[in-house]
Amino acid sequence: MALAWSYDDIPDQTGRTALITGASSGLGLVVADRLARRGAGVIMAVRDTDKGERVRAELQGDLEVRQVDLSDLDSVRRFADRMHADGRRIDVLVNNAGTGPRARALTPQGYERIFATNHLGPFALTGLLLELFRPDRDPRVVTVGSNFYRRTRPRTDFEDLAAERSFAPGAAYVKSKTANLLFGAELDRRLRRAGSPVRSFLVHPGMASTPMLDSARGFTQRALLAVGKALLSRPMEQGALPLAFAATSPAAETGYLLGFSPRRKDVRIHFDELVRPADDLALAERLWRLSQDATGVRYLDGDRAERT
Repeated sequence: MALAWSYDDIPDQTGRTALITGASSGLGLVVADRLARRGAGVIMAVRDTDKGERVRAELQGDLEVRQVDLSDLDSVRRFADRMHADGRRIDVLVNNAGTGPRARALTPQGYERIFATNHLGPFALTGLLLELFRPDRDPRVVTVGSNFYRRTRPRTDFEDLAAERSFAPGAAYVKSKTANLLFGAELDRRLRRAGSPVRSFLVHPGMASTPMLDSARGFTQRALLAVGKALLSRPMEQGALPLAFAATSPAAETGYLLGFSPRRKDVRIHFDELVRPADDLALAERLWRLSQDATGVRYLDGDRAERT
């Protein structure tokens, strides 16, 4: 199934609040701008608030900048605590922020940085904010994954949180984005079982021309990205379409990976079935338990979100 859709199709967002991580550049910035134009209040959750404020000053609409570093679980907790303390409510959470392939580094908690930024941070943030969703406003969580997992053999040794056994930047990135898919699908199943009105959507932007593509290190990685950009890359505005679609459209459906086909000229939103390992229920449950233990944030397993 594929659907023609554009930013002109975004419904009126007046009265809705969207929290978008990584909103100071790339896809997050495009979505923040487009939702604000349609009347949404937008919370730009960014690592660098000075940059965020500079960007916000160039946009129109109701936009607010708040600081969070998804690679640091203490920062995620502080961000969530401030949201609760300020009595903020949200209708949409777009888990967009992420990091591309880069050299191995550890977070303050001792976890490999790519996996921590792309998966553990969003997992914790979602759980800690879940009580802030307004139940009567079509609440949504949008997680940005990747369809790279269809073209590679993604690693699923999620227990190796510090990447001590082996590490390669590209493999670590695909592993983290596969975790995004497992998380988003499992989140929706658990929300349904709990009778929650919140829905969890999965999207992929294809290879979009964002600042992340400029993070490549080494000749081989840069060469591969250069070829990929020439053959497959889409403009940033186009790449953000699936995110805006999942965040706002009544036609969006859970249980699919919403995004583009490999053909660059095809700008329709495709509803792709998840395939292995992204559809592995046992693996998704294993990752969920591991993520709870790693972050100390437990939710949708019979208890309210809490920190241990």
